[in-house]
Amino acid sequence: MNNLLVRTLAAIVLLAVPAVAVGLFLGPAWAWALFSVGLIALVFSHARHLRMLARWATHSLSESVPEGTGVWREVFTLLHHRQRAEIRQRHQLARSLARSRQAGRALPYGVAILDAEFRIVWGNDSSEAHFEIDAESDAGQPITNLVRQPDLVQYVAARDYAAPLQLKTARSDGLILSVQIVPYVESQWLLLSRDVTQATKLEAVRRDFVANVSHELRTPLTVLIGFLETVRELKLDPERSRDYLNLMSEQGRRMQRIIDDLLMLSTLESAPEPPRDERIDIALLLARMHSEVEALSGGRHRIRLDAEEGYDLLGTESELASAFGNLASNAIRYTPSGGEVRLVWRATAEGAAFSVEDTGIGIEREHIPRLTERFYRVDRGRSRETGGTGLGLAIVKHALARHQATLDIESELGKGSRFTARFPGRRVVPTSARTPSGALT
Repeated sequence: MNNLLVRTLAAIVLLAVPAVAVGLFLGPAWAWALFSVGLIALVFSHARHLRMLARWATHSLSESVPEGTGVWREVFTLLHHRQRAEIRQRHQLARSLARSRQAGRALPYGVAILDAEFRIVWGNDSSEAHFEIDAESDAGQPITNLVRQPDLVQYVAARDYAAPLQLKTARSDGLILSVQIVPYVESQWLLLSRDVTQATKLEAVRRDFVANVSHELRTPLTVLIGFLETVRELKLDPERSRDYLNLMSEQGRRMQRIIDDLLMLSTLESAPEPPRDERIDIALLLARMHSEVEALSGGRHRIRLDAEEGYDLLGTESELASAFGNLASNAIRYTPSGGEVRLVWRATAEGAAFSVEDTGIGIEREHIPRLTERFYRVDRGRSRETGGTGLGLAIVKHALARHQATLDIESELGKGSRFTARFPGRRVVPTSARTPSGALT
C-alpha cells in the first residue's frame, strides 16, 4: 500500500513537469488545464481499479483476481499470490479434516461430538450403531431425545463425568455399553462409547465359575473335616474307623476328579492347535473305549460298538479319547440297569461323526443349550450320586472345538439321548494312507 502511495505521488509529479513547461510557453491557464486533465485521468484509473477490487471482494474469494494496469498490476499480483496460498491452505485443511473424519469413522469405539446443549454435531459409524442414530439426519437433536434411557438421561443431567456409565441398552441383542462424556473444544463434548457386552458376560462367567468351584470343593471338604474331627475326638472301633476312612477317601477322590478336570480344561484352553498330520487310529481307539465302557458298566448295560472302517482322524489322540470317554461315561451314568448304550462311528471324505446313543433317562429340551457350561447340571443331586464333576461336557466342547468339530445333542425325556461329535473333512483321512509306523504317507 505504501508503494501504491509513493508511485501515485510520483505520477502526480510527472504530470506537473509538462504542465509547467506548457505554462512557460502558453501561459498558466494551459498549464492548469493540462495538469487537471492528467490528474483526472489518474483518479479515474484509481477509481476503476478500486471498483474492480470491490467487485472481486464482494464475490467468492476463489474467483480469479482481476488484471490490473500500471501501479495496480503489482497490487493485483500480490493479491493473486495470496489467494493461491490461501486456496492451498484450505485444501490442506480440508484433506486433514477428511482424514480425521475417516480415522474417526474407522475407530472400533463410538465417538460423537455434541454441542454445549448436548445436541448431535457429528458421529462415527460405531456411535451410530451403538445408539441406533443417524448422525447426519439427527444433527441438532439432543442425544437424550434420541436415546431415551433413564440411566443416560440422569448421567447427562448430573454433569459428573469422572467415571464412565455402564449402560444396558434396550436392544434385543442385549448390548451393554461403557459410555463417558469428556470436554471438547469450544464448549463442546465428546460422547465416547464402547461395546463391553462380551467382557461383561465373561466377568459373569468368571464369577459363576469361582462360585461353582468353591461350592463343589466345599462340600467334600466339609465332609472330610467332619470325619477327621470325629475320628480324632471319638474312640471308634476298627470297623467304624474303616468305614469313615472309606468315606473320606471317596470325598478325596471326588475332589481329585474335579481338580483333574479343571486342569484338563485349562490345558485345552491354552494349548496350541492340534497337529494336522498326526493320525489317530480310530479302530484301535474305539476298541479300547468299548472295553473301558464295558468295565464301567459292570455288566449292567448292553454295550454295542457299530464302527465302519475306512477312515481315521487327524489330531491329538489323548484329547479325543477324553472327549469320547466323557460322552460314553455319561451315557453309562444316566442309563438305568438293563438299558443299552451304542458307540457309533461313521465317516466319509466329507466328514466324520462319532455318536453315543443310550436308552437312559433323557434330558428336558430347555436344559440342552446349557449342558456344555461348566458345572451346569440338570439334577445336581443325581450328578453327585453318579460321581460326575459337572465339567465333562465342557471338556468335550473344548476338545472338539480344537479339532474344528461340533457337538450335537438330541434327547427325549424318558427315552434316551444321542450325543454326536461331527468332524470336518479336513480332519478325516483314509486308512489306506496309513503306514506301519502310523504316520501319513
